[in-house]
Amino acid sequence: MNSKESESDVRGAQAASNNDESISSFTNPAEMKRAAAQQMISKYFYQVTDGCGNQDCTNQDCASSAEFRHQGEGECERLTRNQLAVIALQLCKDKAKLCGSQPNKMPKVETEDSGGGPLQSPDGASCEPSTSKDVTDDDSVQKETEQDATSTPTTSSISLSKSDAMCGRAPPAATVPYQSQPSTPASTSKANHNIPVKEVPFLTEEKVMNIVATCKAAENWSLLRRTIGEVFCNPQSLIASFRKKPAEVQPECHDTDSQRNSETVTTQKEGGDKMGESSSIKTSSEGDGPIDHKECTSVDIEALRRTYEVLFSEPNEHLQSTLINAIVYLSKNFNVNSDYRYGQNPDYINIFVIVMEIPILHSPEYLDSAFPQFCTAMNALSVKDKARLVRIWSQFDKKRLTEMLNMLQQIITVGVMSGTWNRTNTVNDDAGIIGAVGVMKILYYACLCGGQMDSQTLLAEERELSTSENQSLSDMLQGAMGHEPKEPHQPKQDLLAKELHLFFRDCRQPLIPHEEFVNEYLNEVIEMDKDFTIYKAEPLSKFSFMNHPFILTTATKNQGMFYDNRVRMMNERRSSLLQSLVHGAPTMPYLRLRIRRDHVIDDALVGLEMAAMDNPTDLKKQLYVEFDGEQGIDEGGVSKEFFQLVVEEIFNPDFGMFTCSEETRHFWFNSTSFENDAQFTLIGIVLGLAIYNNIILDINFPMVVYRKLMDKKGTFEDMKDSHPVLYNSLKDLLEYDGNVEDDFMVNFDLGQCDVFGTSQTSELKENGSQTPVTNDNRKEYVTLYADFLLNKSIEKQFKAFKRGFQMVTDESPLKILFRPEELELLVCGSKNFDFQELENATEYDGGFTETSTTIRSFWEIVHDFNEEQKKTASSVYDGK
Repeated sequence: MNSKESESDVRGAQAASNNDESISSFTNPAEMKRAAAQQMISKYFYQVTDGCGNQDCTNQDCASSAEFRHQGEGECERLTRNQLAVIALQLCKDKAKLCGSQPNKMPKVETEDSGGGPLQSPDGASCEPSTSKDVTDDDSVQKETEQDATSTPTTSSISLSKSDAMCGRAPPAATVPYQSQPSTPASTSKANHNIPVKEVPFLTEEKVMNIVATCKAAENWSLLRRTIGEVFCNPQSLIASFRKKPAEVQPECHDTDSQRNSETVTTQKEGGDKMGESSSIKTSSEGDGPIDHKECTSVDIEALRRTYEVLFSEPNEHLQSTLINAIVYLSKNFNVNSDYRYGQNPDYINIFVIVMEIPILHSPEYLDSAFPQFCTAMNALSVKDKARLVRIWSQFDKKRLTEMLNMLQQIITVGVMSGTWNRTNTVNDDAGIIGAVGVMKILYYACLCGGQMDSQTLLAEERELSTSENQSLSDMLQGAMGHEPKEPHQPKQDLLAKELHLFFRDCRQPLIPHEEFVNEYLNEVIEMDKDFTIYKAEPLSKFSFMNHPFILTTATKNQGMFYDNRVRMMNERRSSLLQSLVHGAPTMPYLRLRIRRDHVIDDALVGLEMAAMDNPTDLKKQLYVEFDGEQGIDEGGVSKEFFQLVVEEIFNPDFGMFTCSEETRHFWFNSTSFENDAQFTLIGIVLGLAIYNNIILDINFPMVVYRKLMDKKGTFEDMKDSHPVLYNSLKDLLEYDGNVEDDFMVNFDLGQCDVFGTSQTSELKENGSQTPVTNDNRKEYVTLYADFLLNKSIEKQFKAFKRGFQMVTDESPLKILFRPEELELLVCGSKNFDFQELENATEYDGGFTETSTTIRSFWEIVHDFNEEQKKTASSVYDGK
């Protein structure tokens, strides 16, 4: 590499990095003052160069004033922008008057030397490096255009001198005018036509290809490095870069009510970028036609990706350092400059789309500083901005989203492994990890939004049903005899989910599985007691991982809910003590149940029912069980035995409340049961108390039960797990190629047998017995069949069951933290029995060791057990 190219490399990097001081973190008062002073000087500079736009301005230090005093003797002796910059410094020092309205500008790139001497081109013309903090000379790169302030700015072509080209300036049409503030009536005057509109450099695929070709031919990459540095350190330049052609740009994406209530039909595909071929079609309920979320961004994604592919295919190691410095400076600029926001310039989101497409963000050079700092800046976006980014990323294919997720996981893992964490220095204080988790949250919702979602019609029905059930429960609790009115405690809502009208349980199959978002290394170092304290703080004082449950394991989330339950138990205990002091009533700090072994169900039903009727909040006290005639203190073991006895009796088929499938061994609600609602309410309370007191139950429900407990309705897809034989039969009906009416001969009804074996026929819709199933209406038949089997036929029983469950968990963050699959783990534990892990963790006493013959024989027998035998053995080891 020759000396000129080496010197140009350094100065090209300076165009992005500015200097070490300018990209340092603004974390102390001195640096904040320096940044504020820099912005103040910029305001004076724009005042003496551009003016305030007011034709009647009387400020002699403003270029818009007729009495402007900072100008040369004639046009040929007009002051240069560097001279005006010196004047701006003096005005700032003197605290001169500032006009109220000024153009909202970013620092421009200087064309004159800012130290180090001019760079000479081959023909001897002077060619100076550009820096981000200085300004551009009038007669070099960015030429000023005179236009009416009321007209719409358009891209202008600018012819470049030979000197400009050698300095790495953008090729023709490399700049775009930008006017950030709306025009005012005063700015329409003729005098205002002399106010220049600044232009900023920007990139397109064609321009980058031309620059790459030029650099290849000259074997000098300084032009490319300087151009990349200038564009990627300037927010306005990125906003204007890689834009779609005017014919491709569609109307801006807005969050209208018609879109939020749209009907979503999604058929998920593994491959194919959804920006080009989307299988997610959203049709407005008001008949507005399809809504394609490609219009949420004006960036040409495909052109951008092709450009990156060409850039990073060249052996140019210095380009990475330039890009890293530019991203660092760009991230710092976000922290100081708040001029660019969603409400003022919607294309502001383009910056994050462009940078996140860089294919080598996962490399160590970027992970060290640039990418974490950019994630921190992105995490500071408003909720509306994040929602828009979710809609953009939801159109990407699974492969690209997975690459982005892996990059974020790398930041978190590297941050965790390289840090020293203890009780005083927690991961909640690490800005890099917090930023990466915040961006991962955006990506998580993008995977949900682009995945297999339930239809909007079904979601609306579920929310209406949930509202009705919650109101019914509230009315019942308020009507309890001993209930004391108090402000109900509701779990915190996710603001991004609320903005998107999207919750994780509404997506059956996201683009990326939920498990891929969990970071095991992070979960090992989280102090959940401290994180829970932050989570409960009002307002939120620090970052809490409980507000980002997608990254937590089920065990970590269960630990957080354990603290929540214990705090509630302590509150109930204090409340009981206070009541005894005020009213003289006996202290009842526990939910005490006295049970006779030969009347377990009756005694449990009476005790829990009386507690619910008298004061439902007693159910949130710590459970304390006593068996009649037996001495002992309940430290957990007695309660476990009580739950085991209740479950065994209630789920006994002879009891008639549940039926058991011989094929799946799942229990299902008996739609013809003679038991009253109180019995089903009891088992719901038992289920809630088991979670509340952290006790595992031997219950085998199909997944649809847990989905219904999370306010979902059973659908045809749920039958695959709950009723597999029926599911396969109905699926064959849907896929049958022949004549359904003639060959199947079924109508819109179904037959069932009651407990006495008597056949009963239920119609799926009006006159269903007279309506045959045909090729045209078979989808409707399957939908109605599944709805009747999973919802309508057991509506009475399940409503009572769910009511009992909610009486215990209504104030718990259960629905916010856990998915239905995780709820099943909370209730009945893991179904995968790892006896090898159990053997490794076992300790021996009584003279036995792991090499003893008896011990070796024991483990050989245990390892040969089938799943049912392992389940029984696990219950023995657990003390059940």
